[in-house]
Amino acid sequence: MKKNIKSFETKFWAGYEIKKPFEVMDAFFDFAHLDSYKEVLSEIFLYIHKTEVCRIRYPGQVFVFHSAFRSFVKACFLLQYRSRKWKVKESDVCKSKLDMASLTEREYENPFTVFQKAFEENTIDKFDFFLFEISHLSLSSCTEEFDYDLITPMSILSRCLMRASLCAIEGLKK
Repeated sequence: MKKNIKSFETKFWAGYEIKKPFEVMDAFFDFAHLDSYKEVLSEIFLYIHKTEVCRIRYPGQVFVFHSAFRSFVKACFLLQYRSRKWKVKESDVCKSKLDMASLTEREYENPFTVFQKAFEENTIDKFDFFLFEISHLSLSSCTEEFDYDLITPMSILSRCLMRASLCAIEGLKK
C-alpha cells in the first residue's frame, strides 16, 4: 500500500474528517481511554468462539469500535515513516518497567519501532481483515471454524495501542 492514505475515515466515529495521523491519535484517545479500547478489544475477541452475541444490548458499539480501529491502524501505518522527524519528549511520567508493559526498552524509547514492526509482516489489509473478522464473529450467534491466525494481529494491535497511548501522554517533538 502506498505511503499516501487518502482518508482516515474518522467521520464515522469522531464526527469529522481528520487529515493528519497525529491528530487521528489525539482524537482516538479523546474518543475513549486506552483501558476502554483494551477492554472492548478483549471482549470482542472472547466472543469469536461463543454462540452469544457480544454487547447484546448495544451491538452497534462493536461497529463503532471497528471504525475507530480502522482509522487507528491507518494512522499507525503512516507514523512508522515519521521516526526520522519526530521524537518522544523527555518525560518523567513513565520511567518504570511496569509502565513499559509489554514493550521492549528500544520500543519504549522510540515509539515508531512498534509501528514499523507491526507493518513488516502485516499489511493494512491484513489488519482490516482481522478487525472485520473479529467484529463479524463476535456479532454472530453461530460459531464458525477458521484456519487463520487472529492471535498475532491481536497482540500487535495491543502493542500499538500501548505505544500510541504513551506517545499521547508524553507528547512528541520535531
